[in-house]
Amino acid sequence: MGQQQRRTGGAVLTAAAVSLMAVATGCSGGGAVADDGRAADAVDVVRESADALARAGTSKARTSMEMASGGTRVTIRGQGSYDFRRQVGRFVVVLPKDPAGDDEHRPITELMASGALYMKNRGAGVPADKWVRIDTAALSDGNLVTGGATDPLAAAELLRGVHKASYVGETTVAGVKVRHYRGVADLPSAAKSASEGQRPALRAAAKGFSKGRVPFDAYVDEEGRLRKLRQQFSVANAAVASTTLLFDFGVRVDVRLPASEDIFAGKIAEK
Repeated sequence: MGQQQRRTGGAVLTAAAVSLMAVATGCSGGGAVADDGRAADAVDVVRESADALARAGTSKARTSMEMASGGTRVTIRGQGSYDFRRQVGRFVVVLPKDPAGDDEHRPITELMASGALYMKNRGAGVPADKWVRIDTAALSDGNLVTGGATDPLAAAELLRGVHKASYVGETTVAGVKVRHYRGVADLPSAAKSASEGQRPALRAAAKGFSKGRVPFDAYVDEEGRLRKLRQQFSVANAAVASTTLLFDFGVRVDVRLPASEDIFAGKIAEK
């Protein structure tokens, strides 16, 4: 994106974060689960779930992000697939209807990559055929909430910062037997333990969030893989609950990042 991007990068990033949040609020191995499910094993099981996803390779995913602010509650939904080894994914994110009840927002296509988020149909003055590229390490939340869908690997790597977790019990998610764990993850600790590709974004989140602790509910299958993960964030006077469902492990994932000429280098208009 060249020199123009560097000159306007801060404005682009700020506008991307603020604008999407405004739209969302209506412009108003060792990872296998222990057989006995003892609480003493909970921390290890949860911490190692990101490694289990890397061993699984790929999966499909569905996401939802519930935001509550000033008495208003909205939900952003997404679906797509993710390659945990390459650390790339492709999602289609659907924004909520506006307060008048008219569905004015086109679905946003998002490509998640190590260190970057690419968005198409972003609006706000961006041509329909262009992508917006955002450096996730430059976002105050590390793109845990800005894009409207939490990067599944970033969400899992956040669990590397778990110091205390409890075993809740056995249940099923989409017909699969899982064990339910509940606890709190520490963002600074997660950033230190994260993989190289996710570390910069989690470091940014550790500095940017007003609360460095993230409550979670994790549902892990018999191979130690996350099947469902719900995390709660506090962002700028808003409460955000992000839920990720993972299924169809081993599915083919084809993600091609945009060429430089297809990336918008201008300034995003703020709404």
